[in-house]
This record gives sequence, structure tokens and C-alpha cells, in this order.
Amino acid sequence: MILGSLEWKCFIQYGARAMNIDIEKEKVDQLAIYALELSRWNQKVNLTAITDPVEIAVKHFLDSIAPEPFIPPSALMLDIGSGSGFPGIPLKILLPSLSVTLIDASRKKASFLSHIIRNLKLQDIQAFHMRAEDLARKRALVKGYDVIICRALSSLKTFIVMASPLLAKDGMIVALKGNDVKKEIASLSLLTDGKSCQLKIGNYKFFLELKAYTLPHLELERYLVILKLITS
Repeated sequence: MILGSLEWKCFIQYGARAMNIDIEKEKVDQLAIYALELSRWNQKVNLTAITDPVEIAVKHFLDSIAPEPFIPPSALMLDIGSGSGFPGIPLKILLPSLSVTLIDASRKKASFLSHIIRNLKLQDIQAFHMRAEDLARKRALVKGYDVIICRALSSLKTFIVMASPLLAKDGMIVALKGNDVKKEIASLSLLTDGKSCQLKIGNYKFFLELKAYTLPHLELERYLVILKLITS
């Protein structure tokens, strides 16, 4: 099954509306170009195990835009393990004022990210072939990001441990997760006072919020784990 540009636009636009997210026409156009390029590259280079166009539209593009209402405009955002650019590039398209850094341990995926950034003429976004541990060794970047985000990278605890040293004061960590997230959260050190839920990992404390959402077309239940750093 091969989708043309118009079909990609319809899947993305109507799916986003079902999630109560309105996307302007020019941004839908950019997302459709991105989807076509991903499909073209994936025939030669294995960028994603998902090959069905409907699943790509839903599981990659629509899933990636779910955090949009919670991301502060003009934030410095780091996408760890960005893979083929999800969720960082769709969020950058929807929120152009974001300053975005994408990192991935795969050289071929980092090359694709740079290609898409050039192809879409996106500004204030960069991609690196790098691991989070290497980024944390760069002193200028420690506590340098307002938002650190990832999807399908690792366990929640591992992601928090990787992200915490890079998180700015009053910053937030966002993880996109499936149904197993409740078990992951239950295994962590939680403090609940009846009004809020707090999480402690190492020397870091966070307010924890869990936001459920449903991906349209496939009716998949997903969750956003939003962790806001407690500095006092």
C-alpha cells in the first residue's frame, strides 16, 4: 500500500482533529513531505520496522504530536533516541519557536534526521549522532534543556536517569508510553499526599502527571508521563 501526498495529509489532519489538535495547512504539508521522505528512505535504509502507511501515520506522526498542548513555546527541547525524528521533528513543525536538539546512537538515522531538517528548511533544530551519556559530558549542556522528551527508547527509570543531569531548573521530562507504563510507575519510589504525586530518583524529585490519550484510526491507548522538576 502506497500513499500519495494528499492521502498523508488527510490521515494526519483528520487524525489530529480527532485528538483535538488543529494543524495549519502549511504544517500539514510539511508533515506530508516528511512522511513521503521517510517512506522513500525506508525502502533502502531500515529506519523503522513499521512499514504500513496507516500505522506510520498513526504510530509515528499522530503519536508524536500528542504532547503539543503541554510543551512551552520557545522552550529548548532535547529529543533523546529520536530515531527517524519522532517526536522531535513533528513537534518542531507544530511549534516553530522551539529550539530542538535531536540525538540518536544510529549514524544512518542521524543522517536521515539531518536530511529531513534540510529538506523542510527547518530553523533552530539540529541532529547529532550521539548518546545521552556523551551529551551529559559537555559541561555547557548540563542543566541546559527546558524539555527532554522521548518515545520507545527505554524503561521510564532509565530515561529519567539519562535525562535528569541535562534538565534545566523548572524543566520537564516527557515520556510517551504504552499500556505497560502503569507497572513501570508502580515500581518506582512514589510519594503521594492526596493532592499530587511525587517521584524521587537519585538526587532528583519530580511532580508526576499521567495523561491518557487514544490514537485515532487504530484506537490505541497511549500515555504521556510528564515529570516537572522540583527544585525547592
